[in-house]
Amino acid sequence: MRLIRFTRAGGGAETGLLFGDKIVPLASVLPDAPATALAVIAEWETIAPHLDGIADAPGLSLSEVRLLAPVEAPQKMPAIGLNYADHIEEAKHLGVTIPTEQVWFCKQPNSLAGPFDGIELPRVSDQLDYEVELVAVIGKRGRHISREDAPKHVFGFTVGNDVSVRDWQRKTAQWMLGKSFDTHGPIGPVIVTSDEIGDPHRLAIRSWVNGELRQDSNLKHLVFDVWDQIAELSQAMTLEPGDLIFTGTPGGVGAGFNPPRFLKPGDVVRCEIEEIGAIENIVVAEA
Repeated sequence: MRLIRFTRAGGGAETGLLFGDKIVPLASVLPDAPATALAVIAEWETIAPHLDGIADAPGLSLSEVRLLAPVEAPQKMPAIGLNYADHIEEAKHLGVTIPTEQVWFCKQPNSLAGPFDGIELPRVSDQLDYEVELVAVIGKRGRHISREDAPKHVFGFTVGNDVSVRDWQRKTAQWMLGKSFDTHGPIGPVIVTSDEIGDPHRLAIRSWVNGELRQDSNLKHLVFDVWDQIAELSQAMTLEPGDLIFTGTPGGVGAGFNPPRFLKPGDVVRCEIEEIGAIENIVVAEA
């Protein structure tokens, strides 16, 4: 299944399922369905058995709606750094080496943006960068989750861009500010449920800037895979339905070029993951 959030002209946010180019609003087939994506994810085991035949229900065309971030107001957005060998290699000049422990920081929920929203070049920096990432969406609450049980706690997967303001990221040893500017966490266009994806560690992951391929890798190259990440995080915190885990970016980011190739207003960044889809965001100057 492919879960989305959307608006149509004059209306508020709705939750639906996407079949090709057709959207079936959940409320049209399940009048008692929760109104928010977070609640749908939390109650998915109860909802899913009632969805047989939903693909044949009347629906809307994608052209009639505006897609939103497929989760609203997640409680947590943890993100792992230095998790592809080629990305670590391009950062060697900064003294970076392959970590023996997972390196975590938090993107704040204010950074969340839709799959086709603008991303802001902030007033305070000209070092705006892109990072395509697989985002794992937690579906089942848990603490002290084993690696073996980690897949049972994932609702599904989506595409993310861990947009980064490099000078703010490097001002101190803490990366949070440089990773949490408004609009700097676009995700989407859908959440593909984990039963449809299976093992994500086989999927191609790529990004383009203005049509130029910049990042081109595969999730099999993760230093710490998704299940290891969930096991580690859950030792420290209870993972909740709707939490978004940014799982790392491959080499090819703007800061890795010599000289660096940072984003400018008007640039278009496309992030794509095999079997999930693509998000595409234009860079706009902060108002």
